[in-house]
Amino acid sequence: MALSNPQIVLFGDSIIQGSADVSSGFSMQSALQADVMRRLDLVNRGFSGFNTSNALSVLPSVFAPPSPGGPELKYLFILFGANDACVELPTNFQRVPIDKYRANLTRIITHPTITAHKPKIFLITPPPLDQIRVTVLDMANGHPAAARQTKNSAAYSEVVRQVAAENAGVALIDLHKAIMDRAIEKTPGFDPKGPALGDPEGGVRGYLEHLLPDGLHLSAEAYRIFYDLVRPHVVAEWAGTRDEDRVGFVLPDWRDAPWLEEDAHLKGKSL
Repeated sequence: MALSNPQIVLFGDSIIQGSADVSSGFSMQSALQADVMRRLDLVNRGFSGFNTSNALSVLPSVFAPPSPGGPELKYLFILFGANDACVELPTNFQRVPIDKYRANLTRIITHPTITAHKPKIFLITPPPLDQIRVTVLDMANGHPAAARQTKNSAAYSEVVRQVAAENAGVALIDLHKAIMDRAIEKTPGFDPKGPALGDPEGGVRGYLEHLLPDGLHLSAEAYRIFYDLVRPHVVAEWAGTRDEDRVGFVLPDWRDAPWLEEDAHLKGKSL
């Protein structure tokens, strides 16, 4: 039976799908795969436009139950909410009410196919929203107003924090806070006690302009922030160990391979 590497699965919407993009010069997915090469396979299951209801409908097609020789789901990172948090408009149908969003997240992390693998589960807050920028682009695309709002998106991120806290064994990746903290740090003179960056009430985009170019999706710099949040969790088992460059390989490093002992002509020689 062929060996199958354990898997890290990134499950989410366009924020996850976009983590594979290399056009900016940095791919979060590629960087993570390089970190876990020969130990884990990283699988991107990002679906642009999906909300949590869509995610539940496709979940049985995305994840298979554990089986002999099948992949083991070892780490599961879940990021939905940017589309759930849309406001009601006649031109947009992605919205999921916040109470249903909470219930959907819970159903995803407790789904029998998921729990059968006993993975380490991470819930990720959606990133902040630059409503000032989003309004311009949405109206140019035929919407009567912004399809997303800063305060509403922040409320959905808070639900993710609560669901993670309420479910034992589920960890939180607070992408919303990390990106907003970077934006505040790099916006001189901004008062975080007032309206958030990107909120039309305050009228200041600040450094969100660089982190969320279209007001919603991540720039390369923002993906690096995301990467820095995720990486420690998936390398923790071998980082800092002796010979960490090859600890945990599914197939042995050439220096540790059993066939070296079988090759008589190599015995006694320096490798």
